[in-house]
Amino acid sequence: MELPGSFCNFDKVQEVILKLKDEGAEVIPIVSTMTSDITTRFYKKEEFIKMLEDNTSNSVIDTIVKAEPIGPKNMLDILLICPCTGNTAAKLANGITDTPILMAVKSHIRNNKPVVIGISTNDGLGQNLKNIAELLNNKNTYFVPFNQDDYINKPKSLVCDYNKIIDTVKLALDNKQIQPIISLK
Repeated sequence: MELPGSFCNFDKVQEVILKLKDEGAEVIPIVSTMTSDITTRFYKKEEFIKMLEDNTSNSVIDTIVKAEPIGPKNMLDILLICPCTGNTAAKLANGITDTPILMAVKSHIRNNKPVVIGISTNDGLGQNLKNIAELLNNKNTYFVPFNQDDYINKPKSLVCDYNKIIDTVKLALDNKQIQPIISLK
């Protein structure tokens, strides 16, 4: 499970980890440099990293060097980026590999295995829409259904439906995209 810096959605991460583990998954947390280095109003970095390691029983992958062996060692069956920021989606769509998360994806996809994206961005219906469209067309890339989380105050914002993560992951393991992708509340 990869965690870019969509800090306002981090309160949902522990629940996602526990649900994945209930389904029998081994969860290996991978975090962006922003996540491992910055304390925000939403969490203290040390507490968040400790929560990840305690709940997954695995050390956090927090550097490009630690993420690179994921592909050569064939470490993962599936890779979940959730919450996936617009910045991470844009870099992923354009082949940029400058964070541990992006290196993990690059390394993982060499094995032709699925990547699941749980989008969370204030610009999903703005400049980032073209990147989301690009990713929707990539082989082995699957999206957790998403919707506008606050269309009045943040009309371009998109967030994944956290209740659909497990079903999305299960279907992606069978190379199927859950439908509908656009979730209605």
